[in-house]
Amino acid sequence: MSLRDKYEVVIGLEVHAQLLTKTKAYSSDINEYGAHPNTNVSVVTLGHPGTLPVMNKKTIEFAVKLGLACGATIAKEQHFARKNYFYPDLPKGYQITQDTTPICTGGQLYIKDENGVEKRIGLTRIHMEEDAGKSIHDVDVYDTLVDLNRAGTPLLEIVSEPDLRSSTEAYNYVTEVRRLVRYLDICDGNMEEGSMRCDANVSVRLKGAAEFGTKVEVKNMNSMRNVQRAIDFEVERQIDVLENGGTLSQETRSFDALKNITISMRSKEAANDYRYFPEPDLQPIVVDEVYVAQQKALMPALPRELFEKYTKQLNLSEYDALILTDSKAIALYFEEVIKTTTNYKSAANWIMGDVKSYLNQNGFDMEQFPIRAAQIGALVTLIDSGKVSHSAASQKLFPALIEQPEADVSKLAESLNLIQESDTDSLKQLILTVFEQHPDEFARFKGGENQLTGFFMGQLMKASGGKADPKIGNQLLRELIKG
Repeated sequence: MSLRDKYEVVIGLEVHAQLLTKTKAYSSDINEYGAHPNTNVSVVTLGHPGTLPVMNKKTIEFAVKLGLACGATIAKEQHFARKNYFYPDLPKGYQITQDTTPICTGGQLYIKDENGVEKRIGLTRIHMEEDAGKSIHDVDVYDTLVDLNRAGTPLLEIVSEPDLRSSTEAYNYVTEVRRLVRYLDICDGNMEEGSMRCDANVSVRLKGAAEFGTKVEVKNMNSMRNVQRAIDFEVERQIDVLENGGTLSQETRSFDALKNITISMRSKEAANDYRYFPEPDLQPIVVDEVYVAQQKALMPALPRELFEKYTKQLNLSEYDALILTDSKAIALYFEEVIKTTTNYKSAANWIMGDVKSYLNQNGFDMEQFPIRAAQIGALVTLIDSGKVSHSAASQKLFPALIEQPEADVSKLAESLNLIQESDTDSLKQLILTVFEQHPDEFARFKGGENQLTGFFMGQLMKASGGKADPKIGNQLLRELIKG
């Protein structure tokens, strides 16, 4: 047994998702990524005395939708609190957040564990708060620069139970959170831009132990891979400390992605360090059942629902269903395609094959794909009817549709001379002509050399200009050789 196998890893994650609102959480300042530094600010963002916050209703809507998607309980009445701490990029000196009355409690997300088995990860809470600004340390050699554009941006903090047991599970969990917020159109999930960030609470304990080990928080990982790398390093560090007789302290650490190590920042704050008290300038919010029902009615189909539909109703494989539901845009496109064809497997193959290949080669997103979903459905139907072969559709018709995305699929196939010859009488005559042109091969074929089937099919396709229906041609070949 390896040293690692002696211990069990316990992980809880806090994911901060910046919301896609037009304005900030408590002011009318523009909420926009990439603007010139310190331009999306006003006296409210800058924390000037006498300024008052005003609640952004869209933040509540997004929080309710996320809570519903996770099966959480939506609190009817919520209060806001001030969380007091000082950073140069937090102008007010406190953050408006929710302390004792988060908008969502409980709920869960489902992920795959390291063995590919579905696992439920419980949620503790989801609460609304505002972001701080951004301190920039790598532009000026001597000074830290501060950009307050991000200050006041609305956030949802999603706090998991300590149910994760490996860095792989943590990676899968963050992936699922990102997919969910993108489906709901509440956050773009772009971790590299800071619009989704993750803190990991990591501890280790001897296997079979009832008590949790000492928790260490690793802050602000900005990619799913970095979440995994930081946890792996931290687990090894903690085990090494314990195995060498040391003790772990509850602290906050940062992850250095270049060195692949975590670095101590400060001892871990307790709740009383933040001196929480009720926010006096914001009234309590009441979210009634009617409002929750209205938001539920507006929600799209979610990845888990679509996965169940594709595997159980459409009989697609789990692999196909995972690929199709990975992106909301691809799932919506597939949903449109299957309105025009019942050959679900063929429709899925076209999207996962030719369509995704085209997108990857050109660096496009699904939204930039030029061919309408109904045309892909028509293409599938054309193949199923035997009028066009799959190879001709893939190699000639699909590229032609890319160039002429508004063209009628059937007429385009005709103009490209791709319509297959399926008339049996005509094909019989062609086959008999081919037999006459190759008497030696015909004699061997008739004598039982079945490997010559491919030769005669090739000659038939040549004689028909590539328009012979392969299935019918193959069947007629065997019938005529027997006759």
